[in-house]
Amino acid sequence: MPGALVLVVILFAFPIVVGLSTAVLAGVLGHLLNRDAEIRHEGSELLETNV
Repeated sequence: MPGALVLVVILFAFPIVVGLSTAVLAGVLGHLLNRDAEIRHEGSELLETNV
């Protein structure tokens, strides 16, 4: 019986863990790409129009 409970907990937790890890990955990737764009286009007058 304890094995079945562990399996149920793992099955419920797996989608949550996968969803949160992909959200963290998207946040890190977005931050890195934004920083790269700011470095590449430093001094451009178009950066002032970004909000």
